[in-house]
Amino acid sequence: MNRTFLGYARLARPANLPTAAADILAGVAIGGIFVGGLQTDFLGSERFFNVIYLIFSSVLLYAGGVILNDVFDFKIDQVERPERPIPRGIVPYNSAALYGGVTLTVGVLLAFLVSVTSGMVAVALAFAILLYDAIAKKYDFFGPLSMGLCRGINLLLGMSILNDFSFWFMAFIPIVYIFAITLISRGEVHGENKNHIVLAGVLYGTVILAVATMAFLHTDALLFPLLFLILFAFTVFRPLIRAHSINSPENIKKAVMAGVIALILLDSSIAVAFSDWWYGLVILALLPVSKSLSKLFAVT
Repeated sequence: MNRTFLGYARLARPANLPTAAADILAGVAIGGIFVGGLQTDFLGSERFFNVIYLIFSSVLLYAGGVILNDVFDFKIDQVERPERPIPRGIVPYNSAALYGGVTLTVGVLLAFLVSVTSGMVAVALAFAILLYDAIAKKYDFFGPLSMGLCRGINLLLGMSILNDFSFWFMAFIPIVYIFAITLISRGEVHGENKNHIVLAGVLYGTVILAVATMAFLHTDALLFPLLFLILFAFTVFRPLIRAHSINSPENIKKAVMAGVIALILLDSSIAVAFSDWWYGLVILALLPVSKSLSKLFAVT
């Protein structure tokens, strides 16, 4: 495959993009699109295409964010991660900046095709992404918080499908979860972050408890959200425990990668609490896609 094409693809973190789509699918379920069950004419309807627009909006916003993150990190990556496309010279710095800016802008415009409300949520998400890339990530507390805020707004973008934000507080779940993953990632280069790993474990537990509580309050079919949550817990805690036991950059990177990909499982758990079991499986189908791409492209 063409070396330049691969360089541009790597900048967008393809393995992570299905997790952005999963956020939207969870968000539209929270927003009430499946209240009363799936309508027989849903496929091909305006609502169906609005979901598609929001999925592509989210994916492009995420891609634009990680591309621009590498643009802002260019000088640091020259020292710490010289294998990345920009410091290696595969993708010119100015081309990467344009690539990221255009991708982010198209993501916002797609959301406006759904509604003004969705478009404004996408604008807020774009600003949150730029805030993280340019400023917030430099700080131990505000960096993880800002990254989590991006995921929380992404969930709200899905909820905007029917302009119903009754369950807006659900956005705190991905905020806490991503805060935890970002804490773990602080040791990817040098290791030695056991305190962060312990705190991340506590935050993971808090997220699981929050989703289980919401499922208990919102659905009679509690078994299905719990099954998804058990799978989620196994996926994130196994590498996290290993990273704490052997606190090497390699194990920390694996824990971060597992945490990012497990967003799909978390979104499935949330979605099942607001819809039906089959919808959780639809979101779960993104997991093998993400895992396959993670074998070809770096997650972090």
